[in-house]
Amino acid sequence: MTEASNDNHSTIAILLAQYGQRVVIPVEQVCRDYFSHLDPAKFVRKVNEGAIAIPMMRVEASQKSAKGIHVADLAEWLDARREAARKECRQLAA
Repeated sequence: MTEASNDNHSTIAILLAQYGQRVVIPVEQVCRDYFSHLDPAKFVRKVNEGAIAIPMMRVEASQKSAKGIHVADLAEWLDARREAARKECRQLAA
């Protein structure tokens, strides 16, 4: 297993512990914990516009159905943001 793969599994485990074994995390909780500068409506708009590159899902096909983020997708997004920050730090230190 690669280091990135191990990191992703660690991130998923931490998120599962944080969200009580939930697989799909409601948008409101994701906003509260990771996008506190956005309200849920603005977060959904940014995801739909592609400004935030994270898959968002509905439990049902209905437009009124609750929206959420799969724990694996949130873990992948967080790990990608971490890697981008690490890359930037290495460039600044060089």
